[in-house]
Amino acid sequence: MTAEFMFITFTLLLAGIIAVPLASRFGLGSVLGYLIAGIVIGPVLHGAGVDVVALQHFTEFGVVMMLFLIGLEMQPKVLWAMRSKIFVMGGLQVGLTTLAVMAVAMLFGQAWTIALAIGLIFALSSTAIVTQTLNEKGLMRSDGGQASFAVLLFQDIAVIPMLALIPLLALKELGDALHAGDDHGGGHGDSVLNLNLVEGLPGWQTALITMAAIALVVLAGRYLTGPIFRYIARPRLRELFVSTALMMVVGIALLMTMVGLSPALGTFLAGVVMANSEYRHELESDIAPFKGIFLGVFFITVGASIDFALLGQNLALVIGLTLGLILLKCSLMLVIGRIFRLPGGDKWLFGLGLAQAGEFGFVLVSFTVANAVVPSPVADLLLLIIALSMLLTPALFILYDKLIAPRYSRQQERAADEIAVGSGIIIAGHGRFGGIVNRALRAADYDPTVVDYSNDQLTMLRRFGLSAYFGDATRPDLLHAAGIETARILVIAIDNKAAATELARYMHEHHPHVHVIARAVDRWHVYDLWSAGCRDIIRETYDSSLRAARSAFEALGHPREKAERLVGVFEAFDRRTMLKTAEAFIRSEDPHADDSEYSRLIRESLDTWEAELKASMRDMLKPQQD
Repeated sequence: MTAEFMFITFTLLLAGIIAVPLASRFGLGSVLGYLIAGIVIGPVLHGAGVDVVALQHFTEFGVVMMLFLIGLEMQPKVLWAMRSKIFVMGGLQVGLTTLAVMAVAMLFGQAWTIALAIGLIFALSSTAIVTQTLNEKGLMRSDGGQASFAVLLFQDIAVIPMLALIPLLALKELGDALHAGDDHGGGHGDSVLNLNLVEGLPGWQTALITMAAIALVVLAGRYLTGPIFRYIARPRLRELFVSTALMMVVGIALLMTMVGLSPALGTFLAGVVMANSEYRHELESDIAPFKGIFLGVFFITVGASIDFALLGQNLALVIGLTLGLILLKCSLMLVIGRIFRLPGGDKWLFGLGLAQAGEFGFVLVSFTVANAVVPSPVADLLLLIIALSMLLTPALFILYDKLIAPRYSRQQERAADEIAVGSGIIIAGHGRFGGIVNRALRAADYDPTVVDYSNDQLTMLRRFGLSAYFGDATRPDLLHAAGIETARILVIAIDNKAAATELARYMHEHHPHVHVIARAVDRWHVYDLWSAGCRDIIRETYDSSLRAARSAFEALGHPREKAERLVGVFEAFDRRTMLKTAEAFIRSEDPHADDSEYSRLIRESLDTWEAELKASMRDMLKPQQD
């Protein structure tokens, strides 16, 4: 058993390590890399007698962790502001998709009960693939990304009534056959641990227990997180923090499962409650690596679960139904996006992103078979359609990136010709960084032109009478419409590192007269921006870190003036060394290689630089010591 476990683990990890870097290198994304890896090793796992479906259910815990981390990033007030999108847009999507798929299934001769069950299954989309891809591409904060996330959240909520409704659709003849199979099963049911707290209870008691479980999660997240982490912090053992974080997520998921709720929904709620906790970042850093591993293995199992023998026997039917499902769901999403006035590009992101079936569909298919709702032969085809639709999803995102987004950006740029050119200052991105720059300039009677990709953000700005325009500031025509030819300053404050670097490179090549101020996420991003030709780079946390260092010197007893001079010495030294390392980074073909100029410079100069900085600091401190 130990050897089997190690073989499975080694095979899954090896497949991911090989496939994902190759897929990323060709611009396919990590999700498609994992899926392809699963397809390749599928025969190996099946040949070794591995229960891929059971493994898949286990690795679905990655989805639970992902939603917990998303919840940690969301303030309750943000979630409350999304309530109309979650319940109205999400409810409309689930309702319309269920009815449309049900109608198609009935046209194929299925009974209305089976057709309804199929509609419920296909109404769900893949939270794992969509959320992971949106985050990778920096699209989660766009209007299309926010709408997609709202609908996915409602789908997780909708799983609860679906699980209650499906048993009511049971067919008598299927039930008789199922019970007959159970009679010959050997009677092992007594050995199964049953942790369902609401099984067999009246509806009102189930509702009370469910509400009590939700209240327990909210109260525990609000009042117990701090004391628990303060207690386990005493031994100062890192593994205790990791174990506690995992224990909390597993415990919440278990509680939600015991009362018949979606574990992913429960952990998301817990994450939202803990979003203001002082231990939020500790939880994120502890759980994120496990989330990535579980999600990667889950995607591999999706690829490995494809039954190619059954697919070969029903090739035309399965491919036709899969493409038909994607087309149907995408069409409905586009209609809903139009109703909610999503901009053109975001509407297509919303439609294509949610066009697949979801991982919870695997659970519902098994549930329908166990409750005598859907016959096994039909269920086997449904599993194939779900897996193939998920496999095609990364290709849909590539279609959006390569064809649809550029097209709508060009349309958007033509519409943006009416942008009123202000004081020659353009701010690309109005989040927590660009917003402060905008406020400071306006306070000095300048009139920056703000361009942002979030329609909701710009609606808020316009409500207060501020000049703001929707659009992708990385597109040349939109920059032209914003007056880049006569602009004096461009502030690049967008979140996407790659997009910010490309915009800086474009400005250096085509508009060198414009002074570009670029926000850098970290030191590596500084190097990328420097290599792109940008020379006014602001690390987003650098100045606040220097202020924290100054406060630390003051707390150690140094006067404010001396603390500022000490920080000034460090800052001047850091800027000098940053210039040297940036130039070496640019000249190195592979900066991370051991024999690169950049690596050699760091190795050869680190001790010297450190000694130089310490000597400068000691000179500053001598008068006080004397």
